[in-house]
Amino acid sequence: MEVYLIRHTTPDIKKGICYGQSDLNLADTFSKEFKAIEEQIPNNKSYSIKSSPLKRCALLAEHLGNPVLFDDRLKEFDFGNWEMKSWDNIPKDELNLWMKDFVNFKVPNGESYTDLASRVLNFFEDIINSNSEQDLIIVTHAGPMRAFLASILNIPLEKSFDIKIQYGDVFHLKKDGNSWKLLSEIALE
Repeated sequence: MEVYLIRHTTPDIKKGICYGQSDLNLADTFSKEFKAIEEQIPNNKSYSIKSSPLKRCALLAEHLGNPVLFDDRLKEFDFGNWEMKSWDNIPKDELNLWMKDFVNFKVPNGESYTDLASRVLNFFEDIINSNSEQDLIIVTHAGPMRAFLASILNIPLEKSFDIKIQYGDVFHLKKDGNSWKLLSEIALE
């Protein structure tokens, strides 16, 4: 089974806003970004498509084909009380605690990065345990992608932000028995 792991295209939001699981529209650069994504996926195969249900992923997934199976485990980090706030307006004491231990600190009314990683790894474990050999497209967010890639590359979660992921990035993987093999090159900081 081959898998194309794709980050959604650029969202329509000002820089400096914490938006995790907020449902955002896409920027007007979508068509151009979509073409670049489409060029990286072989069109001589059929794919099953799974996606985060958040609009910025769902719209891309639906452009890639139908039907799309939506899975909440592919959602971005839940920033709870911080959603749609400017990073400058998040209470400094909370932000400092999070920055000190962003892997384990649970954002007020949100989740920890460990929580995100657990649900994402559960999703990928279900794929490994399935008997399906159907090639797959997965459309998701940078947080879930980093957590998964860190896992297969044996990078600790606290170092996972060294994995550079841009809007519209595509990573090619192969299911190899009960493990994953990354076929794409990956940029590390």
